[in-house]
Amino acid sequence: MKAQVSLLTTGFAIFSMFFGAGNLIYPLEAGITSGNNSLFGMVGFLLTAVLLPFTGLIAITLFNGDYYAFFNRLKQPFGSLILFASLMVLGPLVAIPRIVTLSHTMTAPFLPIAFFQSITLYSSFVFSILFLSVTFLVTYRPRKIVEIIGNIITPALLASLGIIIIKGLMTAEHMIEATHSPFESFTTNFVRGYETLDLLGALFFSSILISMLKDKVLGENKLQKMASLCLKSGVIGIGLLSLIYVGMNLLGAFHGHETTALNTGELFSDLSFAILGSCGAGIIAAAVLLACLSTAMALSTTVAAYLQKVVFRDTIAYTTALIITLVASVPLSTYGLTTVLKLTGGPLVYVGYPVIIALTFCNILYKTVHFKPVTIPVLLTFFAALISYIW
Repeated sequence: MKAQVSLLTTGFAIFSMFFGAGNLIYPLEAGITSGNNSLFGMVGFLLTAVLLPFTGLIAITLFNGDYYAFFNRLKQPFGSLILFASLMVLGPLVAIPRIVTLSHTMTAPFLPIAFFQSITLYSSFVFSILFLSVTFLVTYRPRKIVEIIGNIITPALLASLGIIIIKGLMTAEHMIEATHSPFESFTTNFVRGYETLDLLGALFFSSILISMLKDKVLGENKLQKMASLCLKSGVIGIGLLSLIYVGMNLLGAFHGHETTALNTGELFSDLSFAILGSCGAGIIAAAVLLACLSTAMALSTTVAAYLQKVVFRDTIAYTTALIITLVASVPLSTYGLTTVLKLTGGPLVYVGYPVIIALTFCNILYKTVHFKPVTIPVLLTFFAALISYIW
């Protein structure tokens, strides 16, 4: 019974770590842009937003959670530079500010204080300080993160999303008429799923989970048991992620014509109001904040652990590294959603992300069939992605 609870808790934690604010928006966009071609759009989205993260989970499990060894298969200093860049993208350069700005934009209509209603630099600053302070309070004890996310946050998040999705599907009438061909719907949402950056998150989130499970898995064959638990938990977490993505995609396809959202960040709140009305504002706000908080917890913990162990070589405490991570995330968090989303669509993603994908597959092949080449395939991928981006 104890193993089953641990398996479920870990699976729930994996789901919540992945399911941040962007993961609310992207599947909705996929449904709206695909319309009655949503099946094709959904398949394209799931291939990159679900299959890639699961591949990352498998890869880092094969390395027993050691992402230093994973990246250091590349010649130095390239391995260390890519590791550093990856964690900065997951931390203060892209991912954490994106979560803060999206949660600000999406929750603004539900916040009772008029001061927060307009998205200004000052209100964004106050919101980011409050949000990141709460993130600090629930992550300064890293060993409790899996339990907090798996036992508390995920059930509440799933309940909130479930209410919105079920009510939306029950009141659905007809899908939006597609303006693109099925193939265009597939390719557009294939790229949109790619922009979630969840493969990058998977490599580090899985490492956190494995390190935290080391003290809880007992007996002989500890590594095999831990790997089995992580993979089974991954199936639960990724399975839940897929179900929610499908539900959100259908909401977009059926209710997209009801939205008047002027920007990406307002999509979820706008559609949720249309489905639940103003009386459901609490449910909507809860879903948004829980989704944002769970991913912010995972990201900030990952970056803080790296700063403590690698950058500062254990000369500072984990709590100090966590404060540095969160304070460094404040500047970009105050510049609004549009500025942060531009970073998501820049060279960091379209040149850097293919490098991570290539490294991941090379490392899986290395561990499974002893395929040793890694530097040349990664370099070829880098130059191909760079030329494609510039072209």
